[in-house]
Amino acid sequence: MLTRPFADYDLSTLMLGTVQFGMPYGIANVTGQPAYKDVIEILAAAIEGGVNCFDTAAAYGNSEDVLGRALRELGVLERVMVVTKVRALTPEELADPRRATHAIEQSVADSRCYLGIDTLPVVLFHREADAKYLPVLEDLKARGWLRHAGVSCDNTPGPATTFAEQPNVAALQIPANAFDHRHRDDGAFAAAESHGVGVFVRSVFLQGLMVMPEEAIPEALSDVVPIRRKLAVVAAEGGITLPELAIRYMLALKGVTCVLTGVETVEQVRANCAIFAHGPLDAESVRQVDAAVPPLPERLLTPRMWEE
Repeated sequence: MLTRPFADYDLSTLMLGTVQFGMPYGIANVTGQPAYKDVIEILAAAIEGGVNCFDTAAAYGNSEDVLGRALRELGVLERVMVVTKVRALTPEELADPRRATHAIEQSVADSRCYLGIDTLPVVLFHREADAKYLPVLEDLKARGWLRHAGVSCDNTPGPATTFAEQPNVAALQIPANAFDHRHRDDGAFAAAESHGVGVFVRSVFLQGLMVMPEEAIPEALSDVVPIRRKLAVVAAEGGITLPELAIRYMLALKGVTCVLTGVETVEQVRANCAIFAHGPLDAESVRQVDAAVPPLPERLLTPRMWEE
């Protein structure tokens, strides 16, 4: 019998992304980095809506510090799950096991300090290449610095499936959305499910490209417009919005533990909580989404390529 990943936390299906707490982020971001008082209101609304897991990283500006301080102020730090990530290793650190070990230990130590959590619930490598040092996180786990280790995976399929089969990997963060089926088709979600590995799906809106106003889509990315229009028709026929379609589509996929969404305002987090409360998309709508989306070129699916 399969063990549901992170059953001990009874995770909400919505994981709140907090990169915006530490820096302006996303192609559709129009409000910038929220003030601390706004962060408190956002987190309070999320918790009221049933959210109990939050994503951050050492690389997200001062997000760890802001998140930890706000969760303490709200009195909920001990009853939520925080996922953070090791800072990317430099080429010199990556090539030198001694320097890599020191850098990883320092990054995790800093995260414990900023978040105010002695034993971090989940620590991921922020970059696949750095995951060659997973044994270092295992050592830190044995020292009580963290409970679970894993990897934040790249857009290119292949490695995620391999990581899911490794015994020292408890969680994967995987980019996927209604436009991008590559990891699902490669078998990463199925492998994670069969090995009891948690899957936290990020980029559900493809950094906003799926749901931003059509007239705001950059010319270089305009090839997605006809597909978005098809998905909008599927959504309308089901009596839902395009953002709701995007989220509930991912919830319907086997192997998904949580879907990660970032927010900039209280209104956004309340809207997302309402969407998640409706549960997965029905099987027929999933089929219609799959039929509407052809294989897309990597330049449209990989945000780091948008400025090249």
